[in-house]
Amino acid sequence: MRIGPYTLKNRLIVAPMAGVTDRPFRMLCKRLGAGMAVSEMITSNKALWTTPKTLRRANHDGEVEPVVVQIAGADPAQMAEAARLNVAHGAQIIDINMGCPAKKVCNVAAGSALMQHEDLVARILDAVVRAVDVPVTLKTRTGWSRANKNVMKIARLAEDAGIAALALHGRTREDMYKGEAEYDTIAAVKRAIAIPLVANGDIDSPQKARFVLEKTGADAIMIGRAAQGRPWIFREIDHYLNTGQLLPPPRVDEIRDVLLEHLDELYRFYGEYSGCRVARKHIAWYTRGLAGANAFRQAMYQLESTETQRAAVAAYFDRLAESGERLSYLDEGAAGDVDN
Repeated sequence: MRIGPYTLKNRLIVAPMAGVTDRPFRMLCKRLGAGMAVSEMITSNKALWTTPKTLRRANHDGEVEPVVVQIAGADPAQMAEAARLNVAHGAQIIDINMGCPAKKVCNVAAGSALMQHEDLVARILDAVVRAVDVPVTLKTRTGWSRANKNVMKIARLAEDAGIAALALHGRTREDMYKGEAEYDTIAAVKRAIAIPLVANGDIDSPQKARFVLEKTGADAIMIGRAAQGRPWIFREIDHYLNTGQLLPPPRVDEIRDVLLEHLDELYRFYGEYSGCRVARKHIAWYTRGLAGANAFRQAMYQLESTETQRAAVAAYFDRLAESGERLSYLDEGAAGDVDN
């Protein structure tokens, strides 16, 4: 998989996820097998560029190449300026968000709402590509609604504008994350364009990854929700695609080590107050399906310091490790205890 001058080590990409794909998460996923990771979306609204949240999202210190920054907005000039600013701050690839289905994004005519306005899409794509000398990619959906699936037109506009690669989530904005991903639509788009296409949607196992690659003919796959609390999924998929063999599920002590490493990076990145709070959702994701996880999470949510939080996590996993459990060992009712 190649995007501009960058050849990825494999065909596995971490999807941009607001509140999830910060620098610590991206770096961890890359270390565990991802070939590329896309940042949380950064607003093109200049008034927000100096807020702590935006400055953190634009922090790429020490990140493995290529550094990919996603920008979001609805004004071509603002999007072009945002692209230039992020390239100046280290972005090596700019990704345009036309896929986010969140109301707060669509209500300002950004994200997947842009698919309703094809002329505006063309102007944004052209403005951003012309603004920077790095590759520009696009992430989008199959359409705004089931009655208006216009991704084929959007894909052709992207190719004509000089977009370097297209990532396609196989759902409309109306679908949000419900129902099954439209792999047939992704396959049709792949056949219609010459630029690389990345398939996204419901890829949650090595077997599903191979199925989607074969079904769609995509050049790569993008994984989002399935990597939450399971960053080693990229290692598992890469091994399966290369060998046809499944890796054994990680032992609890392996999960413990990865999680503690992740927590330490979150604490350094966000500081004491925010670090403790941001870490809570990650801890909840990592502990899905483990014995006693629900009771542990309820107690963990009450902890107010990084020191006590980290100690509680270490103690919980140490207790599990003594029994030699693996991730696949569920306690009663754990399968439905998912924090998404």
